[in-house]
Amino acid sequence: MSNSDSTRRRALGAILRNAIFSWQSLITVAITGVLFAFVPQPFDFWQPWFWLVAGGAAEIALIAALVSDPAANEQAVAREFEGRYDVSRIRSNVSRQRLSDAIEYRKNMATLATRHGGAMRAGLNSTVSDVDDWIGQMYDLALHIDAFEKNELVERDRRAVPQQIEKVKQRLKIERDDAVRRDLEDQLRQLELQLANLEATTSSVKRAEIQLDSTLSSLGTIYAQMSLIGTKEVDSSRAQRLRLEIKDEVNQLQDTIAALDEVQSQRLTM
Repeated sequence: MSNSDSTRRRALGAILRNAIFSWQSLITVAITGVLFAFVPQPFDFWQPWFWLVAGGAAEIALIAALVSDPAANEQAVAREFEGRYDVSRIRSNVSRQRLSDAIEYRKNMATLATRHGGAMRAGLNSTVSDVDDWIGQMYDLALHIDAFEKNELVERDRRAVPQQIEKVKQRLKIERDDAVRRDLEDQLRQLELQLANLEATTSSVKRAEIQLDSTLSSLGTIYAQMSLIGTKEVDSSRAQRLRLEIKDEVNQLQDTIAALDEVQSQRLTM
């Protein structure tokens, strides 16, 4: 299940709960109870349980109307989305700002979708759902950057390992015992491998930060293109191209995250 599908399912659950416990629903239940208890048979043909059936039908119709309200649905999705991707959890100021800007773009895209109707609105809402997955990948990438930046062990190793390599090289210059030299050479290879992995991790994180910037720029471009889409039927093809562009961006983010995970796993299993 994609991030957007999961978010929408939780939003639907929230809408359903709100509908069941809304003031309209509570009033319907209260009136049904009063009529059942105090006006059991207003007509000769009427049976007391008719009130329960009528009240139940009214309650179902009310809940269905509230759940099917497009505006309420999109508002609930937006609330669920923003709650799931809490930018305050991101420690990096730069990453946090990028995500805040991305979420702002998403809000504006959802607003653009409400200005259309029918198939065009459904298509643009699908585009917004794709953007939800996009921002989810950005959020995941930002957490990976945070994990690296707050890792004191990595920072300590980046300073210490080059010094250790230099010390081992100095010892190799003066060591005459063959067995000791073999041990020192093994140690040197391990240290050089460790340094290479540390540098690869640092490089991957720098590329991830650049990826966040370029992703935000792409998101701004998508928003600009969405704002140009009109109500003509021909624009449906443009909306489809937007979705394909978004999927490409999501795949690129997934590749960047996978590369970070791979470099990190190599360093840990070294």
